[in-house]
Amino acid sequence: MRVALRRLIGLIAFLVLWEVIVRVGLLPSNVLPPASTVLVRFAGLFGNADFITGAVSTLLSWAIALGLTVLIAVPLGVLLGSVRWLRLSISPIVEFLRPLPAVALIPLVILLLGSDAQTKITLAVFASVWPVLFNTIYAMGEIDRQILDTARVYRTPPLRQLFTVLLPSIAPFTMTGVRLSASISLIVLVTTEYLTLGTVGIGQFVYFSGTTSGRMDMVLAATVFIGLAGYLVNSGLLGVQRRWLGWAAAGGAV
Repeated sequence: MRVALRRLIGLIAFLVLWEVIVRVGLLPSNVLPPASTVLVRFAGLFGNADFITGAVSTLLSWAIALGLTVLIAVPLGVLLGSVRWLRLSISPIVEFLRPLPAVALIPLVILLLGSDAQTKITLAVFASVWPVLFNTIYAMGEIDRQILDTARVYRTPPLRQLFTVLLPSIAPFTMTGVRLSASISLIVLVTTEYLTLGTVGIGQFVYFSGTTSGRMDMVLAATVFIGLAGYLVNSGLLGVQRRWLGWAAAGGAV
């Protein structure tokens, strides 16, 4: 309760500081509207049909992208973490692909898949798969060898070892990767929507509100929604990690 109160106080202090800076003229209100205006516009977003359509598209694509990321990265991480020669063989390819910015691949993906939702989902998966993959590979190397030896001594079948030993052991590390990937995925989704324009989503709403209409209050209101969505998802994943996966990240949420 005390932690939540401190966070609330910090948020209120930030909003008050924002309001004062704009009201005294340190920043022009047409560039940075006051916090009170942005919060009013934020509340009004939920009656805006265009925003609701975009938000549903973005959040649904986010859920699909994060699910695909886990389905791809966890099995691949377990495989690479278990088979050293395979990990060494494909590590040059992985290290080449990992630093590539997803937005730089937008033209290529549009040519291959078009500019619909599959484009932003593909780019989001590409960008967010790496934290889960590398955390899983690292976790595989940190599993207590005595546990594995005990499972072998009792002749535990490989599939049962996977679900009763390997996955429970790596779950905290993997969940940390999922939390990081959730933020990356959301960033790439909104950025792709903003840059391609052919994809319905919050990014498209932000583009037309800012560039076409010059409504920075609407842009910031949509930004608040994106930040709030990311915060709630991260808090939910952190709660799962703390409650069921044995340990939480040191110092609280990342």
